[in-house]
Amino acid sequence: MNYLKQISMRQALGAVLVKLGSECPELVVLDADVSSSTQTVHFGMKYPKRFFNVGVAEANMVDIAGGMAMCGFRPVASAFAIFLTLKGAEQIRNIICYNNLPVILAGGYAGLSDSFDGASHQSIIDIAVMRAMPNLNVIVPADAIELTQAVEQMIRFDGPSYIRICRNPTPLLFERDEPFKFGKIRKIQEGSDITIAVCGVPISAAMEAANDLKSAGISVEILNVSTIKPLDTETLVNSVRKTGRILTVEEHTIIGGMGSAVAETLMKNHPVKIDFIGVSDTFTETGPYMELLHKYGISKQAIIDKAMKLIRG
Repeated sequence: MNYLKQISMRQALGAVLVKLGSECPELVVLDADVSSSTQTVHFGMKYPKRFFNVGVAEANMVDIAGGMAMCGFRPVASAFAIFLTLKGAEQIRNIICYNNLPVILAGGYAGLSDSFDGASHQSIIDIAVMRAMPNLNVIVPADAIELTQAVEQMIRFDGPSYIRICRNPTPLLFERDEPFKFGKIRKIQEGSDITIAVCGVPISAAMEAANDLKSAGISVEILNVSTIKPLDTETLVNSVRKTGRILTVEEHTIIGGMGSAVAETLMKNHPVKIDFIGVSDTFTETGPYMELLHKYGISKQAIIDKAMKLIRG
């Protein structure tokens, strides 16, 4: 795992789309006038006849992508996550999901990563909205490697997918690991005292917290839950059967996100002690990205504190 080398997921998105452009002639890319930010601009420069800037019109973009999918194309519809999932919600539901169309919805600048644009742009409810959509797969890559592999897999998947993309450079964690497997949880390390289930950027904080907890004699099992929907029930249940408790960590509100999906699954299959790390029921504010993560409790120390509380409780 390479903590020194950092690449942004949006940069990886631009690169993988260019690569897939030659491998998949049915691939078309649509963007809502933010292609230089989302990095789909590189596909547009390479394949101008297969790139469509629809302007600031996310709902229209989703409709167009649906129409293209029905004509045999493989569309990727890209925009800032908050506007793609909220402005396009009706069209995502009624056109993309209802007809089970092979469209990738690429939600960029997700979580708190659009940090300096404040609450209007920060996307901390998108997982909750998207996982409620029938037929829609929801993927939250932890680094640029998983993002690349997820796009490569889902572009050939016969159904719709939402892929959540961070703006900022993040460590390359899985350069030498087994490839991303859609629908499967990646076990980062074995443990016996507590399970930490994490998705997206906070995986690094979870791994650092686990090292500190190890020094205190606590054995942590870390699960990287990249596929939120469908959730890998088997791996999740097997882990908590061993540890007896679980802490979920996500860059999202604790209402309706990955933690909620985990809680719903365990309630039905194997109830255990559980706690959640994420943004509380609040709007967030403008500021530097890492400072915001710390302010809203998505940090190494917050993970340590809640893990210790679960173990002692």
